[in-house]
Amino acid sequence: MDSSESGKSEVQKPAKGIAVSGDASWTLPEAMTGRASPAKAAVGDKPVFAYIASLPQPQRGIIEAIDALAAKTLPNLQRSVKWGMAYYGVGDGWCFSCGGFAGHIKLMFINGTALEPVPPVTPVGMGKSTRGVELESLGDLDEGQIAAWMTQVVSVPGIGGKKR
Repeated sequence: MDSSESGKSEVQKPAKGIAVSGDASWTLPEAMTGRASPAKAAVGDKPVFAYIASLPQPQRGIIEAIDALAAKTLPNLQRSVKWGMAYYGVGDGWCFSCGGFAGHIKLMFINGTALEPVPPVTPVGMGKSTRGVELESLGDLDEGQIAAWMTQVVSVPGIGGKKR
C-alpha cells in the first residue's frame, strides 16, 4: 500500500551506523529493507554527497535532483547526514530531509504543516508537524512545487538549533 492509499507513511528507526575509516563513507545493503541508511551522523557537503553516491538507482538519481534543486533554490544551503538521511537547512536549524528507502525516496519537511499546500504524506515517528512526499521516480518530482516548499520551509523555525 502506498502513502496515497493510507495517508500515512511508515518510517522505521535507522540501523546502527557503520563508518569506513578515512573518508566516512558507507555502503547500503544490496537490498534496501525500508529502513534508513546505516550512515553515521556527519555535518557538511562531503558526507551528504557520499550518502547520495551510496544509494542504488533510481533513488540516487532522485536525491541528486532534489539536492541540486535545493542548492539552486536556497542560498547558503547547509547539509548534514542524520538518522541515516540527508538533512538540509539555511541559518539556524534543519528544515527538510531526504532519504532513500526500498522502492522510493522520502522528502520530509520539518514544520510541513505550515506549508501551502501542505505536503500529502504524514510520516510515522518524525514529529506531528512533519509532512512530505514519497517519490518513486524522477517523473514524480514536481520541481516547481518542491522548490516552493523549500522556499517556504526556510522561513519557519527548523529543528536542532545551531548546526555547527
